[in-house]
Amino acid sequence: MSWAEDELKSTNLGDRRREQRLLTIVEDLIAQPNASVLQASRDDAAVQGLYKFWSNRRIPPSAILSGHVDQTVERCLDHSTVLTIQDTTELDFSTHRSTRGLGPISDASATGLKVHLTLCSSDAGVPLGILQETVWAREKTRRGAGYRDRQTAIEEKESYRWLEHQAASQQLIPESVEVITITDREGDIYDLFAQPRRPRAEFLIRAAQNRNTKSDAYAEEVQPLFEASRQQPCQGQKTLELQRTPNRTPRQATLNVRYATLWLQPPQDHVQAASFEAIAVQVVLAEEEHPPAGEKAIRWLLLTTLPVNDFEDACRCLERYSFRWLIERYNFTLKSGCRLEALQLESADRLERALATYSIVAWRLLWLTYEARVHPDDSVETVLEEQEWQALYCTIHQTTELPLEPPSIGQCVRWIAKLGGFLDRKGDGEPGVKTLWRGLQRLHDIAATWQLLRASGG
Repeated sequence: MSWAEDELKSTNLGDRRREQRLLTIVEDLIAQPNASVLQASRDDAAVQGLYKFWSNRRIPPSAILSGHVDQTVERCLDHSTVLTIQDTTELDFSTHRSTRGLGPISDASATGLKVHLTLCSSDAGVPLGILQETVWAREKTRRGAGYRDRQTAIEEKESYRWLEHQAASQQLIPESVEVITITDREGDIYDLFAQPRRPRAEFLIRAAQNRNTKSDAYAEEVQPLFEASRQQPCQGQKTLELQRTPNRTPRQATLNVRYATLWLQPPQDHVQAASFEAIAVQVVLAEEEHPPAGEKAIRWLLLTTLPVNDFEDACRCLERYSFRWLIERYNFTLKSGCRLEALQLESADRLERALATYSIVAWRLLWLTYEARVHPDDSVETVLEEQEWQALYCTIHQTTELPLEPPSIGQCVRWIAKLGGFLDRKGDGEPGVKTLWRGLQRLHDIAATWQLLRASGG
């Protein structure tokens, strides 16, 4: 059974032929993730089948992802703790003027779709899969609606999706697994903190709002969160590896670490302020005192329900929050690797089906990248088909003699990345997802030729 057959085995689209079509599409796209739909499809019939599949209104996007979600939950069961990382991103389809059903995005002159998703990760930073994906076209915003929005119930706001996804994570993942919801500053929503949580469900959220706090439940003095956090004594320094961003090269950062327990006070201008109570959270402040020249200093203020009893606990929170970067790499893979925004489809609902399909492909690429880093010594047989790793080995080593044992996943991913342009020089570090998707495209062609030669006795 191929990885795609195993990943989609519980998918139910109401018709076996549709399920087989999805399997074919995913296998074609993962083989050539950076290619256009025409290039990735194996023949003209496959191209026609793909467009017919994405235009079928009887196929909900959630059903396309259903089998993958089931497998994501299964992978979560192999871990005592999983991180459920939430994020909102935008898909820009402004150049596709004939596409129906799009809405405004952050750029006032652009149109597209909004996507809120939850990506599961192991506690070691290996992406386990997409747990939930919500897509919508935003309505035109009203000017001067800021105050009125604060007086609107959370259920009527876009921000309600953060609460919905947190609730779904608790429902889908059994209580035997600890679930830690991780968000950036956009998830700093009092309603999210106040939402009921099942046992072994925690949150780790980067603060954006300078909320009122108290040092304990009965204290009279009220202090702003940022000031109260900064007044805590520095407990030590933690060095973290920072990943590349559009505004930052990858580097190390040495952070001064402070922590304390504070009580968040309900926002007074909230429509439900009277029903809210103060919430006890652990606060972890990490600040970079001496950033490199030309680099912006790192400053993370994290709010969490995880226990922070000592410096080691605080550092573990920082390490876990650093894995939030996985969802940024997922979005990069989806947009740049799978070239989702280049799709020219007639309507938003067709784009949603394409997004659900490509989400499986993007996760697989990301998983392969980080699985090789965290478990480099595992056999490649769990990742590549026999003809794929054999063709890869012989191409890299310029030989026709196969090794006695299959190579490791770490070795093979570096070889695939080399096919995609990774130089593998001393100091280059681990290959990234970009060279991986390029290499997989070349490997697909090499493995196809390898199979033909083997079949002909060559």
